[in-house]
Amino acid sequence: MRPNHADPSLELKHLVQNRGATFDLAFSEALISEIAQQLDLMSLRKAKFTGTVIPIGKGDWGLSGTLGATVEQPCSLTLVPVRTRIDATVIRNFRRSPVKLSDAGSDNEIPDDDSEEQLEDIIDIARVFSEALSLELPDYPRAEDAEINSAEFGPPGVPPLTDDSAKPFALLAGLKDKLE
Repeated sequence: MRPNHADPSLELKHLVQNRGATFDLAFSEALISEIAQQLDLMSLRKAKFTGTVIPIGKGDWGLSGTLGATVEQPCSLTLVPVRTRIDATVIRNFRRSPVKLSDAGSDNEIPDDDSEEQLEDIIDIARVFSEALSLELPDYPRAEDAEINSAEFGPPGVPPLTDDSAKPFALLAGLKDKLE
């Protein structure tokens, strides 16, 4: 089964319960552009997502796949484009029964296992790719020659705040040195 951009999803009613299906997501320019925009990427190239969807229980399905992509993101320091190659294994279990949420509290509704998802009538392969890619992206991409230079800021007439003076006990250490 080859999902296309018009419908990059697997409808459960078309899956044979005892066999499952394989997929090889065909990335159109429109789909690549949409994913790059969603993830705030400068570019997305060499994108691939292949795998299988197999039954894992009564009405539940497991997705196992391989994701690959070359992305460009702005350097977190200089905004220069930083190219990163990402290759990752993707595992998702789609369950008919409600996905158990964490016991961390009512405000925190994160599933105990991030590979567990609620099963709908379709499995959107493009959405799974986009989510998995977003988890693999570097949080703070940095160009090879990018360096953090120290900067001192402060209003006119006031000594600037430095790394040393921002330390919690720096002032006390200074007072101790004066007393000795």
